[in-house]
Amino acid sequence: MSPTSSERRRDAAAPRVLGQTARALPARILIWAVLGVMAVYVLAPLVFMLTASFMPARDVMSMPYPWIPRSLYWQNFWQAIRGNDGKFMYARSILNSLVVATAITASTALLATLTGYGLAKFPFRGRRVVLLLIIGTMMVPFQAIMIPLYMVVTKMGMQNSYAGLIVPFLINAFGVFLMRQYLLTFPDELIDAARIDGAGELQIFWRVIIPNSWPAIATLSILTFRSQWDNLIWPLLVVQSEEMKTIPLYITRFASEKYTDEGAMMAAAVIASLPMVILFFALAKYFVGGAKLFAARKG
Repeated sequence: MSPTSSERRRDAAAPRVLGQTARALPARILIWAVLGVMAVYVLAPLVFMLTASFMPARDVMSMPYPWIPRSLYWQNFWQAIRGNDGKFMYARSILNSLVVATAITASTALLATLTGYGLAKFPFRGRRVVLLLIIGTMMVPFQAIMIPLYMVVTKMGMQNSYAGLIVPFLINAFGVFLMRQYLLTFPDELIDAARIDGAGELQIFWRVIIPNSWPAIATLSILTFRSQWDNLIWPLLVVQSEEMKTIPLYITRFASEKYTDEGAMMAAAVIASLPMVILFFALAKYFVGGAKLFAARKG
């Protein structure tokens, strides 16, 4: 049986495809090699932190470094939680950080979405000027405003309190810009249909905008929670008592104490990292989905 025309074309194209694959192979190997080096560069400190938290100090400081612990040295975690003074202040610091980071994340997600919705879908005189002013605040470093902000917080009597840690960060310009850019591409037809059905503006916001904005909200929530969880400089200014200190302040003090060894410091760092890891994996599908969606809309 003689070959058909499609079979002849396929046979003729096979050497060309093999040639293209052979030429692309070195580039793929190079890309994977670069990605592998970058992965090692990123993961090596995390692996060191995790393994060192289960080692006594003499093993942590030994050279070459033993990447696999000989045994699980749980005393490091007990020392980190108990503290050198035995007052278990780390648990209170974790609670303080959870309260502050959660409150700021919730308020930022809500207020930034509401503001971004207004700037994206409600035409009004001066809207562009308002947006430029909001974006302009992103150009001002926090170090330039932290002293005036501290003076305001002190005058209002919010020093050394949850209010002093939370109120100055209830919303940020980046969150407004992020949500506004996301909602610019939100279909106006859905909003108009809800208005025709008799829904008010707040009903549209809660029942139409919020449910369809979870990828962007999750992305903003993860970034906001992480920034506040790691915030050191503002609690250092506002907080004086041990009971109000957050995790960064506790770890800074704990690491500087005489009886703290390297294994206990790594254990404290591992405990401090757990909430961020849990949050990321809980919202990973929204976070990755949001990244893909932004890339697709940008393209």
